Amino acid sequence: RLYTDRVCKGESQMNKKGLATVIVGKFKSIQSVIFSTVAFLVLIAVVIVTAVSMRFTNTSIFENSSEYTHTIIKQMNQNIDSYIDYMENIAYLISSSEDVQDYLFDDEINNEARYRILNQFETILDSRSDIRNVGIISKSGRMLINHGKKSVNSDLDLNTQEWYTQALDSPEGPKLTSSHVQHIISGERPWVITLSRGIRDREGSGEKEGVFFIDLNYSAISGLCDQSTVGTKGYAFIMDAKGNIVYHPQQQQLYNELQTENIDLIMKTDDDTVLTGTGKDGKLYSISRSEKTGWTVVDCTSVRELLSKSHQAQSVYVLTAVLLVIVALLFSRFMARSITLPIQKLRDSMKKVQEGDFSVSDVVVDSENEIGSLTKSFDAMTHRIQELMEQNVYEQEQKRKSELKALQSQINPHFLYNTLDSIIWMAEGKKNEEVVLMTASLARLLRQSISNEDEVVPIINEVEYAKSYLTIQKMRYKDKLEFQIDVDSSILYIPLIKLVLQPVIENAIYHGLKYKESKGLLIVKGFMKDGNAVLQVIDDGVGMDEETLAHIYDKHKVNYHSNGVGVYNVQKRLKLYYGDDYGITYESKKGEGTTATITIPGSQEAI
Repeated sequence: RLYTDRVCKGESQMNKKGLATVIVGKFKSIQSVIFSTVAFLVLIAVVIVTAVSMRFTNTSIFENSSEYTHTIIKQMNQNIDSYIDYMENIAYLISSSEDVQDYLFDDEINNEARYRILNQFETILDSRSDIRNVGIISKSGRMLINHGKKSVNSDLDLNTQEWYTQALDSPEGPKLTSSHVQHIISGERPWVITLSRGIRDREGSGEKEGVFFIDLNYSAISGLCDQSTVGTKGYAFIMDAKGNIVYHPQQQQLYNELQTENIDLIMKTDDDTVLTGTGKDGKLYSISRSEKTGWTVVDCTSVRELLSKSHQAQSVYVLTAVLLVIVALLFSRFMARSITLPIQKLRDSMKKVQEGDFSVSDVVVDSENEIGSLTKSFDAMTHRIQELMEQNVYEQEQKRKSELKALQSQINPHFLYNTLDSIIWMAEGKKNEEVVLMTASLARLLRQSISNEDEVVPIINEVEYAKSYLTIQKMRYKDKLEFQIDVDSSILYIPLIKLVLQPVIENAIYHGLKYKESKGLLIVKGFMKDGNAVLQVIDDGVGMDEETLAHIYDKHKVNYHSNGVGVYNVQKRLKLYYGDDYGITYESKKGEGTTATITIPGSQEAI
């Protein structure tokens, strides 16, 4: 039995060692082992601290938020009471004035009193955007409403209106209705809250023989409610003593039964707060009842939004723990890094070289051991490879420039040949002035072409070059050619390789317009499109069929007797310089014309 226990104990120790070896073997460096072990231990501590803090923080923050919400709703209720107080003062001042007594209860209409009352009404309406209607009405039917100009609804029975009957029946003080549709003005049906006050005939019966009323729209009350809500999803609403909705931000949806509120629960409870629903999906109703108005002001807030602050508190706890972890990790990293830093530097450099980046800086290792020797050999190797690559890039660049210059030189003899041929033709026709003009234009073109040795010029130079060329060709083909140039100023100084636009224009003339029976039109356009600079040469010539268009870029299409290097060499130059995504594209329709589109990058630095 003792032997068996020892064997089992030995196997258990071997299993533990094997497990530790497997776990450590999963990491690729000593630093990974240190960091992972410390991070695991700290993570457990953070989880425990966070779990404990969440349990107490949620409750505390929810209680504080509930108390804060109830304080806000009480303040909002007080603001509404103050607002109603102000309206009651207006009602008292007007209803108790001598002018109102004279106008409503005298046998004959007192026009002076009427004028003064209307002035008061106008002042109230102009200064208060929240007042929709204001007026006085006597039982005898004499009344003044607003400016005295709108007609009164003749079909309205005032004895059916709650605001009218309550004001007459109430012993003292004004009466405040719930929200209702006001019918008193003909053709108007606004939703309002009416404050009304009975008017006694002081010189007659002494009884209430008239009513003063103010119709309040929702602007002031909605402003008070919207300003006092908690959170982005919270809202406030108001109910009267009977549970009818006085104001609700989604009042139309309530009337259409698209939204419901727990009105019965709110009316029956004696508590200041009511929680409905479960968990974070619940709602918290904060309730404040007004003794003055009899209204109940309710704020509805999402529990999820109330508890959002608990996440902030939890983040503080976690952040504190993380900062302590970082300090511990930095110290352990410093110790491990002093040992493994040379190897890491060499590994990082080798990785960059493996990816094709030979411009890495020398790996500096102070030690003279095997790692130091290996590092120096690696630095020497990368320097040599970098030199060979730079030499190869330089040779390829020079070769490309030589090809571009060779292609460019093929254009000039062809253009010169055609122009001189035109001059000879005009000289034979004794057109001396035109010979002089064309010779001057040719001199200007040659000066512009020869004087600038730069491979790349602004687009404006190419446009001016093309304009001079077209001027010469128009002189040559008076009855065959008209041209227009419309190039957007935004692309004029974008770099373009020389002698691109003129050969394309020449092809359009020789192959599109020359064989047209009537006068042809050639348009040069330039604009920005999708971040690229675009030049278009559009002609209304004979066009090309699909077969000709399919082979327009073939090298064998070059004809040095008519169009010089043709489209092939211009296309080759553009793609050599800008890449395969750029160059010339053609659209053509037989008998209707051709559009050549030259596209180059628009993001180049202007010159």
